[in-house]
Amino acid sequence: MCGPAIPAQSPPEVRPPTVWRNADADRMRVSSLVDHGVIRGLGRAIVEAALQSGASVIATARDPKTLEGFSKSVGDTGFLALAVDVTNESDVINAINMGYKKFGRIDVLVNNAGYANLASVEDIDIKDFRSGRIFQISSLGGRVASPGLTAYQGTKWAVGGFSTGLAQEVAPFGIKVTVLEPGGIRTDWAGSSMNIPAISEPYQETVGAFAEFLRDFSGKEPSLPEKIARIIIGLSEADDVPLRLLIGTDAVEYAAKAAEKLSIEDKKWYGVSVSSV
Repeated sequence: MCGPAIPAQSPPEVRPPTVWRNADADRMRVSSLVDHGVIRGLGRAIVEAALQSGASVIATARDPKTLEGFSKSVGDTGFLALAVDVTNESDVINAINMGYKKFGRIDVLVNNAGYANLASVEDIDIKDFRSGRIFQISSLGGRVASPGLTAYQGTKWAVGGFSTGLAQEVAPFGIKVTVLEPGGIRTDWAGSSMNIPAISEPYQETVGAFAEFLRDFSGKEPSLPEKIARIIIGLSEADDVPLRLLIGTDAVEYAAKAAEKLSIEDKKWYGVSVSSV
C-alpha cells in the first residue's frame, strides 16, 4: 500500500502463462504454511481458497486463542492450526514437522508476515521432495517508498532482495520462489490495524499528509483479498511462475512510474557512473 489507485494504462500485448487449472488431489496435494494474519484479511482468504481447491493447509499464528475460533469456522478436514512464533526457530521447525507428520508432505510455503531463519530446516526430511513453492507476501512498497512507511517498506525491499538470492539457491532443488507485490488490498491494513502515533510538526506536510490519505483511502483499495488468494493457488499449480509479481492496477501503475524515474536518473548520471573506470 503506497498510494492512490490510479487507472492503469493499457498493458502490452503479452499473454501471461495460464496458471488456472484443476488440481488433481492425487497428483498434487498442497499444504500451505501461512505465517501470521490467518484470522482475517489476505491470510484468511489464502487459507479458505486453498481449502476450497482441495489442498491441505497448515495455518499458523502467534496467539493460540485466536486460532481456536478460526479452526471452528473452517473445520478440521485437511486443516491444521498451530500457534507459532516465527522468531522462535524451534517453533518453526516443530510446525513443519507436525505438518509433515499429518499430511505427509509440504508443497507450498506462504510467508504472509514475519520471517524465520530456516537454515537448519535443511536437515529434515522435507528436502527429499526436491520440489515446491515459496510465496513471499511483500508489497508494492518493495519497489517504491512513501513518507511515513520508511521502516515498513524497508523490510519489503529486504524481502525482494532476500528472495531473489534465495530463488537462485533453491532452484537446484526444484523449489520456485515468487514475491507477491500487491498495491492496496481491501482489508483493515490502513484501518484499525494501523497504529498512527502523533506526528510532529516538521513532518506534517509529508508524513501527516500521507497518513491522512491512507485514512481516506481505507476501504477503497482496488484489490480484493479473495482474488489475490486465487492467484496464489493458481500459481502454486503452475509450471511457469514469476520471481516477482505486481498485483493490482495501482501496483502496476506506480511500479512503472518508479522504474521510469530510476531509468531517467541513471541515464542523467551515466557519465559520472562510468567515470570511475
